[in-house]
Amino acid sequence: MFYEFKFKDDLPAYIQVKDYLKRLMIRGSLQADQKLPSTRELGLQLAVSRNTVITAYAELKEDGFVYTVQGKGSYVAASAPLGGVAPSYDIDWQSRINGYARQAVELDRMKHGIRADKSVISFTSIAPDEKLFDLDNVKRAFLDRIAMEGGVLLNYGYAKGYKPLIDYLMKYMKQKGVDLRGKDMLITSGFTEAFDIVMSALRKKDGNSVICENPTHYAAIKNLRLNGFDITGVPMERDGIILAELERVLTERSYNFAYFIPSYHNPTGIVTSPGKRQAIMQLMARHRIPVIEDGFNEELRYSGSHVSPLIASAGQGNAVIYMGSFSKVLFPGLRVGWVLADHQLIDYLESIKRARSIHTSTLDQAVLFQYLYNGNLEKFLKKARKEYKRKYEWTKHCCETYLPFKRLSGDGGLHLFVEFDESFDTTKLLIECSSKGVIFTPGDMFYTDGGGRHSLRLGFSRVPDENISKGLEIIGQTAKKLMG
Repeated sequence: MFYEFKFKDDLPAYIQVKDYLKRLMIRGSLQADQKLPSTRELGLQLAVSRNTVITAYAELKEDGFVYTVQGKGSYVAASAPLGGVAPSYDIDWQSRINGYARQAVELDRMKHGIRADKSVISFTSIAPDEKLFDLDNVKRAFLDRIAMEGGVLLNYGYAKGYKPLIDYLMKYMKQKGVDLRGKDMLITSGFTEAFDIVMSALRKKDGNSVICENPTHYAAIKNLRLNGFDITGVPMERDGIILAELERVLTERSYNFAYFIPSYHNPTGIVTSPGKRQAIMQLMARHRIPVIEDGFNEELRYSGSHVSPLIASAGQGNAVIYMGSFSKVLFPGLRVGWVLADHQLIDYLESIKRARSIHTSTLDQAVLFQYLYNGNLEKFLKKARKEYKRKYEWTKHCCETYLPFKRLSGDGGLHLFVEFDESFDTTKLLIECSSKGVIFTPGDMFYTDGGGRHSLRLGFSRVPDENISKGLEIIGQTAKKLMG
């Protein structure tokens, strides 16, 4: 009976024996009240020590799978979850799936995109380069916080967030010029959760319409559509959204809220100018429209002076909901983001957060707090900015050398945005380039109106220098060939 047992080196022997016997009991090969072999006998059959079997039997008894009879040996417990008890049946899950789930699959670009192996030069990622991660100081932050709080960090936390981190981030936002009077903060598991929670809290009215830049962050487009919002996108120019177009669309209908990415806009990389930021907020105030501000990549500025976020220009007003994270700056594996907004709104968002996920990982929050508290952010940013600026300038140079583009944008961050003539199709370009070992993100996915087929986004943060030049040369040659 025990001939199927195969010993492996990656697990303690007693665990392997225990799991093997448990599988036999669950599938019914070992029946209730059946006597198990003696420890010596089973050890010989499985080619393991008697002590290994003794420990395995003890563990199985502890788990309720085995009972012992004094002087007689070990037996399979009648209460063990034996096979063959419950009837087996199938469900047609396709018929049970709702419209939300079907739309989520349709909008899931990760499932429908081109799969790339390690040999492919990929410009699709805008994640930070893990080679730059500050592992020693992250380890130190972890050990420091565990030493101070111990097992508390492994227990349930608070829906609103880890208070030391909230206090730190409030001061951090104050340094950005934000008036904190009447405002509060909620910690979330990154931007996407923050955005979803806010959307679910805001009452839909007047056609469920929202306004944003066009193009814009694809995760925002996807989640807006999944939540039933109708999107009006306003085109952009070199220093941000086109104000005349924004003013025009504001007169055509009412909007539930606006969503803007003023700093290192995704996907264009454009930084909205200070003057235009003021003008945007004046228009929003005139039309009484709440603003969701995505603080995407604010810290990765390579030149010029700091530009304050929209929430800073709002003063003591409470109309701006700011969403921030360090995902693209520090470590996206620590799923921590935040919402800074009116204290009454945060009170509602806290309850939604509690109902959905209870709280963001306390351990993640605590490690991030200690890392920041230890003074590592500025030191790391100095190193990261230097390296990303160098790669940004190299990528920009290679684009200017090889690509027949009409417009190139990107004032910082981890990507550049390329636009060709309106008649050019970057989806066809991607198909041709992928056969040559190079992929990128076609720009149409970022447009709210089905446009953008002439554009593409280039993420350079994780691509080696030699592959940046090689990949862009291939893209350029292929584009010129398609152009004739």
